[in-house]
Amino acid sequence: MTTELEHVEIVDAELVDDEGTVETYDSAAAAVLKALDKDAEELLQRVRPRKTRTGYARDWELWVEFHVWLKEKTGTRLPLSAVSVGTFVAFVTWLDEVKKAAPNSIERRITGVTAEARRHGYTVPKEATEAARRALKPLKKDKERQARGRGKAAAIAPKDLHAMNTAARERVPQEGARRRRTYVVPELARLRDRALNTLKFAVAGRNEEMSLLDDAHIQLVDEGLTVHVPEVKGRPARDVPVTHGENTDTCPVRCWQAWQTAKLAAGAPPDGPAFHPVDQWGYLGSGRLSPDGVGRAMTRAAKYAGLTGRRITGHSGRRGLVTTGRKSGRRVEKLRSQGGWSANSPVFWEYVDEGEMFEDAATEGIGL
Repeated sequence: MTTELEHVEIVDAELVDDEGTVETYDSAAAAVLKALDKDAEELLQRVRPRKTRTGYARDWELWVEFHVWLKEKTGTRLPLSAVSVGTFVAFVTWLDEVKKAAPNSIERRITGVTAEARRHGYTVPKEATEAARRALKPLKKDKERQARGRGKAAAIAPKDLHAMNTAARERVPQEGARRRRTYVVPELARLRDRALNTLKFAVAGRNEEMSLLDDAHIQLVDEGLTVHVPEVKGRPARDVPVTHGENTDTCPVRCWQAWQTAKLAAGAPPDGPAFHPVDQWGYLGSGRLSPDGVGRAMTRAAKYAGLTGRRITGHSGRRGLVTTGRKSGRRVEKLRSQGGWSANSPVFWEYVDEGEMFEDAATEGIGL
């Protein structure tokens, strides 16, 4: 008996053109397409930021470790390519119950394993990632689990920047520290950190963006500065205005000019990187400050200023511009454009809500 399936032509691949007809590829063409896909994946892997590649590699190591644990539990070793609803949900549970990972870390692990599995040529069904995120959702609402992580970066305000920028240069060694003598922060490093942190706040800059800034990206105009924030990780570049500040110690324009003058006097090339490394002896590095160095500059300045009790990181300025701006009545669209957030960014709207917390508060003016 002949069935319809016996009359179906088997092809390697197919493409529907604009007219609705189906074009079939022969085996040679299919091989070329496969090779191009492989080359594209290798290229995308090379241009992926080093920090992301390192993180994804660690995520894959955990996926391998999970499979070892699963074999001990079930007696069967599943292939690493077995990314399914069951394995991905079990992976989330393992990270939560065995590894005691924070929910935010688990969410990033899902992304990393998905990316690495596809890089290895494995299929990752959409329903598997969706199921993993559904399993994670109730964990993200659990306060005890949230406490496993370091927590979100705290927003800073101009008064915090003032404390950072006016902190004493002398660093007295803490009790039990190896260093016995008082360390004096080099003036060049102090001027760089003042300029970096104030400008980072003003443009709501990411660490990577501030690292890639060049002198040519920052132009002095009558109103203050125009800053061309470069493209990072596929996020479009943006041109933002920075006005003169009200206070000398937190004015991004004056802080930038002071640093610019000092670094050129120290031998920095004109139109080179905007921010350079400075060592403990005050010598200027020839390269550009790394993204990690950008983040550490703000954390270090906050520590020296005695701003303890809050987790201040390189992201604190980005968050702080939105919360401070909303408290001062700045328009939402202006703030969103300044930091380069997408219109539907949940993180941005979280910051907006934080800034508007006491606006028309429920307890205001009701006779309490």
